Amino acid sequence: MGVIPTQRETVFRAPDAPAHEGAEPRAAVRTTLPGGPLAAGAARRLVREALDAWSRAEEPDTVTERLADDALVVVSELVTNAVVHAGTDVEVACRLQDAEGGPAGLVVEVTDHHPSRAVRGDSAERPYDIPEYGRGLRLVATLATAWGITYRSGAKTVWAMLPLDGGLDDTRDGGRDGDALDDRAGEGAQDRGPGGAGLLGPECSGFTEGARAAYDREWRGRGALSFLAEASDLLAGQLDEDLVAALTGQLLVPRLADWCAVWLEDEATGWQGPETPVAGGPRLARVWHGSESRTEELRRALEKDPPRLPESVRSRPVPLPWPGEALGPRGTTGAALAYRLIAGGRPLGTLVIGRAGLPCFPDEVTGLVEDLSRRVALAIGAARQYARQATISRVLQRGLLPGAVAEIPGVRSALVYEPRDKGGPSGDFYDIFPAGRGRWCFALGDVQGKGPEAAVVIGLARPWLRLLAREGYAVPDVLDRLNQLLLDDATESADAAARALVAAGAPVPLAHDGPHARFLSLLYGELVPFDGGVRCTLAAAGHPLPLLLGPAGDVRTMARSQTLLGVVEDVTYACETFELHPGDTLLCVTDGVTERRSGSRQFDDGDGLATALAGCAGLSAELTAERIRTLVHAFGERPPEDDLALLVLRAE
Repeated sequence: MGVIPTQRETVFRAPDAPAHEGAEPRAAVRTTLPGGPLAAGAARRLVREALDAWSRAEEPDTVTERLADDALVVVSELVTNAVVHAGTDVEVACRLQDAEGGPAGLVVEVTDHHPSRAVRGDSAERPYDIPEYGRGLRLVATLATAWGITYRSGAKTVWAMLPLDGGLDDTRDGGRDGDALDDRAGEGAQDRGPGGAGLLGPECSGFTEGARAAYDREWRGRGALSFLAEASDLLAGQLDEDLVAALTGQLLVPRLADWCAVWLEDEATGWQGPETPVAGGPRLARVWHGSESRTEELRRALEKDPPRLPESVRSRPVPLPWPGEALGPRGTTGAALAYRLIAGGRPLGTLVIGRAGLPCFPDEVTGLVEDLSRRVALAIGAARQYARQATISRVLQRGLLPGAVAEIPGVRSALVYEPRDKGGPSGDFYDIFPAGRGRWCFALGDVQGKGPEAAVVIGLARPWLRLLAREGYAVPDVLDRLNQLLLDDATESADAAARALVAAGAPVPLAHDGPHARFLSLLYGELVPFDGGVRCTLAAAGHPLPLLLGPAGDVRTMARSQTLLGVVEDVTYACETFELHPGDTLLCVTDGVTERRSGSRQFDDGDGLATALAGCAGLSAELTAERIRTLVHAFGERPPEDDLALLVLRAE
């Protein structure tokens, strides 16, 4: 989905409320923040300082403590949503709005610059093929009288309006004593009462005592399920364990705790039990406090005594000593609980939460955090599994590519290699190597598919290319033998798969349902330097044809198209020989360059690659490669969707 060029506003709550734009602000602040982990804290400080100033300048009842509490929660949710799901800089705005141009309220706006990702609303249609949406907005919908999304060209703004008249304030938190989230003096939200319902959502007024109690019980169930659903949605798919720890802090503080900390066990050593210290110990990955000014002091206090829970604890909460000295005069007493993070039977770390002013946590909170801890452990386990696979893929990728590119006498080479999947094996490969007897060979190939299947073909093709070239085989003979090798290997793989199916009692698949043939497009050439130039012999097997740029800017296509390797038996390949003189440049590319798309157009439509190369006359090999790479990237608005590789050979 591309950028939406015209403004469109969607209100997911209170659809009959007038749009927030157009109303005259009574007071306003605005800033731009980098889209990083510190953005939410900076936004909260901005809003808190503005509300402090407005509370002194306005009527006492306009900016209440409850309004400040809600505003901090809302701006934190909106900024976190933008940072996690857009990753761009964010613009934060907060303003008091009179009723003359629209409804009176406190409006919070957060703008990012990635409008192609829609924020999810309960009534919005959810396409099955888009993996990520805005998350964590149900709490915003609960606190606001109206909220919505405004799309503009290049930007998306999520806004929320909080009431000034306290219409929702006094009825929403029967389980709390009404103290605000106030860390202006360096303290967190530490004066909440023991009730858990107020942490999860609104309550209603006008009930009898019995009806209110029944409503509280019902809301706790619904609020807990909503919270866990949003938490699962937010943690799912996170591929970095430190990011999982950071998101856990944002989920728990200040909703369920004043502070939290996440320790992660070293995966190499694992959990050794409380009586067996591990060298280095668990790593304190994240500390989160409702007041940023207390975070570092709390971190230092917690690092001195990491929690070590016995294996018999499993995931139930265990009381811990209260780190009162690190929390200031208002945090001298409180309750702290530790939860082991276990996934697949393997302890991965420990989650600790704390709340000041309470002898113990209410049961509904401890149970809810226990459920959350299981989800956090699963997310950490998934992130570690991804990290292991990414490491294996990187090692495999390094083994499939040459450690160094050979230097050819009289020829300057430059290479651009950009796999689309940074963490996995690419389908493109290259090689430049000496073949003996005054010959150097080069290859640029593209395997059908990606990942392990592509790695198998590259691991087969590249060593055989070197072996056959060093044995003295000519360019056509190398392709003939490599073609037969790929066909034989595919046949053996299909036979082995069929035998395995027969042994398991499963039906043997039809030929077109079995293992795919291992197709390979390849540009392979041989260079022989001589006085005054370099003789080049090359052949293209199902590969984009190379282009030759002369010193005067003329461009010619070299070689001719031939059949892919690994497709047809008994095919005979042919080659072409020509000379490169000083100033001549040979450009070889994969289809990630020629088929780079911008809408329905491709980069090589209308001889686009030849035109781009003609503009490189007189440039060095390095500058030519960089210019082509830049033009390919600039051709489309979105990043390239295929691996990209190009090789430039310039006779000196």
